[in-house]
Amino acid sequence: MADSDFIFEGLKVIDVATWIAGPVAATILADYGADVIKVEMPGVGDGYRALAPAPGMPVADVNYTWLMDARNKRSLTLNLKDPRGKAVLLRLIADCDVYVTNQPLPMRRAFGLTYDDLKDLNPRMIYASLTAYGESGPERDREGFDLVAYWARTGLMDLVRTGDVEPAQSLPGMGDHPSAVALYAAIVTALLRRERTGSGGEVHTSLLANGLWAASCIAQAKLVDADFSAWRIPERIAITRPVYRARDGRWLQFTMIRTPAEIAALLETLGLGHVLADPQFATPESRLNHGVELVERMRFAIAGRTSTQWLAMFRDAKVPAALMGTLDDLLTDPQLPVNGMTITADTATVGASRVINHPVNVAGAPRRAIRPAPTLGEHSDEILDALGYSASSIAELRSGGVI
Repeated sequence: MADSDFIFEGLKVIDVATWIAGPVAATILADYGADVIKVEMPGVGDGYRALAPAPGMPVADVNYTWLMDARNKRSLTLNLKDPRGKAVLLRLIADCDVYVTNQPLPMRRAFGLTYDDLKDLNPRMIYASLTAYGESGPERDREGFDLVAYWARTGLMDLVRTGDVEPAQSLPGMGDHPSAVALYAAIVTALLRRERTGSGGEVHTSLLANGLWAASCIAQAKLVDADFSAWRIPERIAITRPVYRARDGRWLQFTMIRTPAEIAALLETLGLGHVLADPQFATPESRLNHGVELVERMRFAIAGRTSTQWLAMFRDAKVPAALMGTLDDLLTDPQLPVNGMTITADTATVGASRVINHPVNVAGAPRRAIRPAPTLGEHSDEILDALGYSASSIAELRSGGVI
């Protein structure tokens, strides 16, 4: 496939970000053909390189999070505390299309790398900023991860638990990855505006904004002063939130069973159709009021058969039942590869035969085959050479700890 087939071929992107949300927005651009240069601190690099090997994470021979999220990029090491390192970055910025950063705002101000500092250097540049809590307000300078700013701060952590049980922590990257898609959307929107007006500009999103958006179906109710008195009563929770364990230990979930016919089909399949004649369960209101008892009857019935048996019976009865998936199920789920949700890769070069793909799909716009995530500073020499630095100058920068 020719490079010209990629929608972002020729787009120059500088990724001066760490961990997931900011850098993955650049990864999506890279997948669609952009030349992404990832700028990292010499000898240290992006802290995300150390996540998969960290104690407590699943153990593998490959750095699976890094190969997934840093693919298709080139790595340049630069010490931005050294004026010579900043000078290299400014030369890159002067000719780039997109600049991605999640450096804390105080660091950007100290280094002279805010949008206001850079906009005159390259008026066509899209400056993409990712923060934890937003660009303004009393917490704009506060650092944070998705575990806190996306998950805990927005109410999501509280909303997904049942009753007064201990809240659960989010998975690594659970808020970062959707936030990366939001930042990518902002970048692409600004690129369209630039195509029409010729002007670049600043775009931004935050972990807090994306967590609030994720919680918004219930959070918006709070903003209109809705009555939450019935939200967590045991009866309501029992009828709307439970999952059911089958005889083989697998969990079943029922959602969007709304019509009288669907309710009757569910209960008939469970052998509980007779309960609809009981005044306690005859109407939606009475079922809600006696939800605890109804759910206990359903749980007892479901425990009598395996999940495979139940799913076949529910499918025949046209009852929308779902099996709670596990990571083991992903290995054989046919929906993933056929829809490009996982893609094949060359194990010898990438480190894995299958890699999880980002969810942004554009019909007719091909993506690059996966190229290995870069080692730290792997492309420093070739990038500096393209900028016009001589071999002796590059050697001097390296000996001085600039690269």
